[in-house]
Amino acid sequence: MSKSTVWYEVAEGETIDDCLKRMANDGYMPTGRKEEPLFSEVNGEYIPVRQLIKFKGTLIEK
Repeated sequence: MSKSTVWYEVAEGETIDDCLKRMANDGYMPTGRKEEPLFSEVNGEYIPVRQLIKFKGTLIEK
């Protein structure tokens, strides 16, 4: 049995469109989005590496 709500993260090297297609293939539609920065510490300084993007997927009723 599938969960009714799942979070999908856009993988490194994956486009947002690819992530949305992956969600649709799994039977979920996007109902939310959140972004958070990913930092790396270099010589005591925090350097932004990339932006993590996550989509909240809700199971599509059939």
